[in-house]
Amino acid sequence: MDSLTCGHCLHAPFVFDRTIAALRYEFPLDVLIQELKYRHQFALVSLLGTALAERAQRSASRPDVLIPMPLHPKRLRERGFNQALELAKVVAGRLELPLLAQGAERIRATPPQVGLPWKERAKSVRGAFSCSADLSGKHVAVLDDVMTTGTSLHELSIALRKQGAVEISAWVLARTVGK
Repeated sequence: MDSLTCGHCLHAPFVFDRTIAALRYEFPLDVLIQELKYRHQFALVSLLGTALAERAQRSASRPDVLIPMPLHPKRLRERGFNQALELAKVVAGRLELPLLAQGAERIRATPPQVGLPWKERAKSVRGAFSCSADLSGKHVAVLDDVMTTGTSLHELSIALRKQGAVEISAWVLARTVGK
């Protein structure tokens, strides 16, 4: 995906330093991601994770550790798995990066971001994450499936900074553009 910076990002920068997105969130990728998340099509994990790993490998900056976007325990029970963790396993394996599967946690249940107006998304995830890992002096890559507004990645990054992360990259399989 070409480097794009939206107006919001220019006006109100995120806590994370950069975003690496493998693809745009549009057809047919949007359907594939929904198939993985909501219809348990685990055969897609390797394909999608490899696409993100290949894109991340071209980045000039290599992180020290990879942390998947955590799900709240209630949502994890409902869904049965964390798609970000499954993708992170593939990416970490392909790039030979340490994976902190429990590096962060979602401490507050939040409504699904997809159902919220853009202006409500930031409020819904404020203070929703914590981190107990010592990240002092580390470059952390946070992995998620889709970045729309970036508010979840922003909030998680706040928790990671509190634990000493000096550089944070947001690695996403897909990013919405032009909304």
